[in-house]
Order: sequence, then structure tokens, then C-alpha cells
Amino acid sequence: MDLLDYLGRVGGVARTGQLLSAGFSRTDLARLPDAGLQRLRRGVFVLPGCAPEVVAAVRHNARVSCASAAGHYGLWLREPPDRHHLACNHGHGSGFVRHRTVRFEGHESLPLAAVEDVVLHALVCLAPPASTAIATSAIRLHGVPLELLKGELLGKRSGPVRTALQLLGLRAESIVEVDAQHLFKTNGIGFDAQVHLPGIGRVDFLLDGFLIVEVDGFAFHSNRDALRRDLGRNNASTLNGFAVLRYMPEHIWFEPERVLAEIRAVLARGPRPGR
Repeated sequence: MDLLDYLGRVGGVARTGQLLSAGFSRTDLARLPDAGLQRLRRGVFVLPGCAPEVVAAVRHNARVSCASAAGHYGLWLREPPDRHHLACNHGHGSGFVRHRTVRFEGHESLPLAAVEDVVLHALVCLAPPASTAIATSAIRLHGVPLELLKGELLGKRSGPVRTALQLLGLRAESIVEVDAQHLFKTNGIGFDAQVHLPGIGRVDFLLDGFLIVEVDGFAFHSNRDALRRDLGRNNASTLNGFAVLRYMPEHIWFEPERVLAEIRAVLARGPRPGR
């Protein structure tokens, strides 16, 4: 295998010992600067454009974890962290968030913690809804068992995290739905999620049996067929006596008080006569 291809497969950064163990010679390594690679420090080679969290992991003999690893696994995270989150069982190095407990074998080729460890670290480190979004997406997208997560968090200090796991809304299909659930729960608004209504179809949230709240993702109305189906659902909802409120992600994220005020106003008004 070409040395540059190998570096790309392992995340774009590697130590001399790793490259020699992979079968490359010191002559091969001596040619790397001529191929445009940077020498991070003695014995560490980096491809241009390598992800900084991956470089930090190799530099500190660690693995990328928690919020820093979310993008690598496709987990739901709205805002990237301002510091690298690294998993390591040593106390060396500084300038990053250290996660000491590593329970599972990491990624086979990249310096990433296992997705299970990524979730466990996020649950302890991050506040909801960021932590619950990562956990929900790991369960939905990677099949991480909820019971496995609960079983790894049995310590006395893990009580709040276990409570958060009990409240996970596993029907959520996107990060904005997780955030909406968190907004409703923390403000005392009861709801049912992903409810199928006869003649209408599945709705994101149903409140008090008559108010439908839809949270439209970024792919909303991506084509005319989607628009046609959505208009039909809206009309069917009205014809069946439901009230409907629709929000974009930025409403949930940046105008939560407006969302809450509008929902409370409709709930206070109550259902239409005959419902």
C-alpha cells in the first residue's frame, strides 16, 4: 500500500513506530516531507488538512472522544466543542478535556474511542440536550444498547445520568426533535412524540390530544412531492379539528420563549368544539 494512502486510512497522522510496524521503511519515511507532509514533531507525520482533534489525539497518546468524536460517528451535535475531548488512561498533557475511563476497544484504524465510550463520556461531560442527542443518535444509528449504557453507569455519582437515560426520547429522528423534547420537558409541557393519527399520518408531537407541533428539518420541502404531501397533511389536520403549529430548527434553538408562548396560548384556548 502507498504510504500516503495508509496515512489517509488512519486519519492523516501517525507516529514513526506505527508506520514501521505497518511495513514501511525508514527510507519511505525520509521521503515524506518531499511529498508535502508536515512533521508535527520528531516522529509524528501529518497530512495537510488533517482534523485537529485527530492530531491532538496522536500527540497526547489518546483517542478522540465525547463531543470531539461526534462528527466522526455521525452523532447528533449542534455546536462543536471549543476544546478537544480526548480519552486516555494517563495524566500527561494539557489543554484538552480529559476522559480517563476507557471501557471498550477503540476504532480499528483511527485514533477514536469506541462509540460506546463516546456516548458514556458525553453523558457524564455534557449537559442535556447535547448529551441526550448524542446518546439518542448512537442508539438509533449505531445500535448501541440502552441497557449497556445503564449497566456501565452504576456508580453513586451516576444517578443524574441514569435519570437522563430513563427520559431519553428514542422516537426522535433528528437533533432538533431531541432539543424540542428537552424544551418541552424542562418547561412542564407534556407531549406524545411521533404519533400516528388516522387520516393524517405521523406527526412529530401531539399535545393535549388536539395540538399538533411539527418541527421541520433542513430538508423540509426538498421537492414538489414533499410540499404536496405536507400541504395535504396540514389540510387533513385542520379538517379533523386539530390545531397545528410548525417550527424550523432555528425557532427551537434561538427563539424558545416565542415557541413556548405560542404553544401555551393554543393550549389555554383549548380544542375546537366537537373535538
